[in-house]
Amino acid sequence: MNLIEELRWRGMLQDIMPGTEEQLNKEMTSAYIGFDPTADSLHIGSLVPILLLIHLQKAGHKPFALIGGATGMVGDPSFKAEERKMLDEVTLEKNLAGIRAQLEKFLDFDPSRSNAAEIVNNYDWFKNISFLDFIRDVGKHITVNYMMSKDSVKKRIEGDSGISFTEFTYQLIQGYDFYWLNQHKNCKLQMGGSDQWGNITTGTELIRRMGGGEAFAFTCPLLTKADGGKFGKTEKGNVWLDPEKTSPYQFYQFWLNASDEDATKWIKIFTFLPKAEIESLQQEHQAAPHLRLLQKKLAEEITSLVHGKESYEFAVKTSDILFGNVTTEVIKSLTEEQLLQVMEGVPQHEFPLERIGDATDIVTLLADTGIFPSKGEARKMVQSGGVSINKEKIPAIDFKPGTEQLLHNRYFLIQKGKKNYYLVKAV
Repeated sequence: MNLIEELRWRGMLQDIMPGTEEQLNKEMTSAYIGFDPTADSLHIGSLVPILLLIHLQKAGHKPFALIGGATGMVGDPSFKAEERKMLDEVTLEKNLAGIRAQLEKFLDFDPSRSNAAEIVNNYDWFKNISFLDFIRDVGKHITVNYMMSKDSVKKRIEGDSGISFTEFTYQLIQGYDFYWLNQHKNCKLQMGGSDQWGNITTGTELIRRMGGGEAFAFTCPLLTKADGGKFGKTEKGNVWLDPEKTSPYQFYQFWLNASDEDATKWIKIFTFLPKAEIESLQQEHQAAPHLRLLQKKLAEEITSLVHGKESYEFAVKTSDILFGNVTTEVIKSLTEEQLLQVMEGVPQHEFPLERIGDATDIVTLLADTGIFPSKGEARKMVQSGGVSINKEKIPAIDFKPGTEQLLHNRYFLIQKGKKNYYLVKAV
């Protein structure tokens, strides 16, 4: 399969300009995607455009990742209900540095390669253009009627909040990005999400009217979840690529918890597994959906790509600790940092260190920390074998946990029932 056939099969192609497939089949083509620097990390909503650039480079073409240092000061109005808060320069620089570092993990920037990836910042060419220069040299080529015909603009004009002149001009600014890259980097193709089609085609129109060059475009569908929820969002917010914002374990769990319908679609989009292997996996999954083979493979591939194999293996180990039958030895083998990562999001309680030992039985500890609302309920659960410390069942209600059981001399890992965990810190 050629690149377009591959992307079409994977469900990563929506709109495509005539001649685009022929151009990609004809010669090595330079193409770009823009990334919005609204935070110092990308989230998984940016993974599809990143994967498009990876596919492009794997097919022998040259990828450009454009970080919008200039457009980040304006804000893209595409299908947003209201104007976005503009960024100050210090925040913008911090965001640009974070995104640049992430992109460099996914693409090959080896300058000895003819199709080496490059990162560009549109502030570099906008910083010396005056407003008068821009409206004279660029604005005159695109009519207001043309700009207002874009769906993203029409929706805002017809909505309650309207659209500012700043946002209205965004499509011209993005269009000029494509023109500049076309003229200075021989970039002939722009890619992006389907919500960007209006902005992208403005760029191809500018290239045609200002430079007379060739320009092509295609977009990928915007992802949604089968249940109607927003892709990339959890109850806690965005799923980030930065492990400090979303731990590899939480990242892994997002993909592992995908519905069967979503996993069937996402395995094609978010992995580079060949068609035959994916179709075989889908058949195996249909035969035994309870094994969740699709979700496990999806989570393995994408977690390894974003965070590395070691982080993936630790995420699996974490899942085994929380939901599987692991031993006390496994718990004790974790470093303090790993333990806290495993227990991220788990309720934490404090208990005086001097009371640990002969002074306090397990029932009192469970009640005084608030893990159980009363000693009576704690006693019943212990008697029924439903409470463990560091994965060891509590033998009796008069059991007195000692300092020798503290993990790293300061933690008890308490489990109530099958899935409820608590971390008690001795202070």
